[in-house]
Amino acid sequence: MRLAAVLVCLLAAGCAAAQNGWTTASGAGITAARYEHDLDVYPHRIMGNIREKAVLAARDAQGRTYRIDLRDQGANHNVFEDIAPRVVDADGDGQNDIVVVESAQTEGAQLAIYTLRNGALVKAHATPYIGTRFRWLAPVAIADLDGNGVIDLAYVDRPHLAKTLRVWTFAPGGLTEAATLRGVTNHRIGDEQIFGGLRTCGGAPELILLSADWSDIIAVTFANGTLTRQTIGPNTGPAAIAAALGCA
Repeated sequence: MRLAAVLVCLLAAGCAAAQNGWTTASGAGITAARYEHDLDVYPHRIMGNIREKAVLAARDAQGRTYRIDLRDQGANHNVFEDIAPRVVDADGDGQNDIVVVESAQTEGAQLAIYTLRNGALVKAHATPYIGTRFRWLAPVAIADLDGNGVIDLAYVDRPHLAKTLRVWTFAPGGLTEAATLRGVTNHRIGDEQIFGGLRTCGGAPELILLSADWSDIIAVTFANGTLTRQTIGPNTGPAAIAAALGCA
C-alpha cells in the first residue's frame, strides 16, 4: 500500500504521501484534501474496491476544514471517481487547488479543479466530460510541462479503451486542449492505483506512462505544442515504474 500511495502522490507536483486519508502539500491555500462518504450510485467499478465518493474535504494552512457534497446537486448527482485528490497550484495563481476526477451519471468523467473562494470550496475549472457513461480518465501530472510559465494538466483519456494522452493548458477564456498522443496508458481495470507520473531528470519534465499493451515504460515530453514519446525500457512491474520515476 505504501508503494501505491507514493505512485499516486508522484503525479501531483508538490504533494506528500497520504496521511490518515489526507493528501497533504506545502504552500499557500489548501494544504490537505481527501474524499469522504462511499457511494453505490455509479457502479463503474474500475478502481477495484475503491468506491465512488460523495464528498471532497479540504484543510487550509490555518487548520480550517471545508467540504463540498455532490449529493447537494439532487437526483442523478455527480460523483468523485478517483483514487485520491491531488493538492497542487493548478492554475498558477500561487494558491494550492485540488485536482480531481469527477464523473456525471450520463456523461462520464472530467478533470476538475476545486479551489477556495470566499470561504467555500468551489469548482473553478474543468475539462469537458468525456461524453458517455462509464468512461473514465486517469491523471498523469499537473505542472509546467513545456517551460512557458503556464501550468499544464495531463491525463490519459479512457486508459482502458482510447488510451490517449491529453494535455490541457490555461489560455484566455480558460482551459484549452494543447496536444494529444495515442497509444499510452497508466491504469488497468481493477487497479487501485494510477501508475507513472512526472519526472525531471536534469532536463525537460517528462511524463512516465506505459505502452498501450503494458509491455514498455514510455517517457513523453511536451514542447512547441507537440508530444514526443520515447521507450525507456520494459515494464517488469511497479518497481520498474518507480525506478523510472526516480530517474534510475
